[in-house]
Amino acid sequence: MDYQTIKVSIDAGVATLLLNRPDRANSMNQPMWDELPRAFDALDKQPEVRVVVLTGAGEHFCAGIDITMLAELQRTTGADDPCAGRARENLRNWILKMQDTVNALERCRKPVIAAIHGACMGAGVDLITACDLRYCAEGVRIAVKEIDMGLVADVGVLQRLPKLVGEGVTRDMAYTGREVGAKEAERNGLVNRAYPTHAKMMKAVTELARKLAAKSPLALRGTKHVITHGRDHSVAESMEYVALWNAAMLMSEDLAEAVMAFQKKRPPTFRD
Repeated sequence: MDYQTIKVSIDAGVATLLLNRPDRANSMNQPMWDELPRAFDALDKQPEVRVVVLTGAGEHFCAGIDITMLAELQRTTGADDPCAGRARENLRNWILKMQDTVNALERCRKPVIAAIHGACMGAGVDLITACDLRYCAEGVRIAVKEIDMGLVADVGVLQRLPKLVGEGVTRDMAYTGREVGAKEAERNGLVNRAYPTHAKMMKAVTELARKLAAKSPLALRGTKHVITHGRDHSVAESMEYVALWNAAMLMSEDLAEAVMAFQKKRPPTFRD
């Protein structure tokens, strides 16, 4: 598919999705908000794609929402409708559409790995919290900046971030808008690991993505789905759910191949 604001490449089962507005620090304009869910939905449907790496072109991961979108908010959302009720409904629908862009990362059945460098602000934090794994390079600056724009963050970060770092850290970041560096992000669990350079981070992320891509795609997709379900449900509900899941998916070609490979002491080979 052709995109204006992102680039997608696929190699050895790993898709790399590049936010591609480096001259604007990969800030998210309307075309990017529209293209990201299209891209993730397409990658979800491509059997040869087993893992997705999300990163940014140039010096920064993502500077957040393009400020021109906020400046034109009233016009683009129909908020100038003379009927107050209709104007509010239009704005609500616009926010729900923005939320769906971020939800697309979580909705994608394949693991999504964020490789973060430079600035990761505002909506960029929404994106990384919707990823399965997060890695960063030294020099990264991560901030929930909506408070400084007079806004309540509304596309997922206030819901997902507490699950990663706890309520206290989330409130601190969301109330102050302060920047979190690589060491603190690693310490509080916002990222899985911090690397000293961008090159070392990308090397490690690429190796990890290829390692995951070699595993059972069926099991990988199921593991993502069950973990995400468990995040939002009780332990008892989650145990019942995974029992139903495995009752449906456990007896597979992938299981037979994994057992055979173990017995023969060779690497398993799974079909897409």
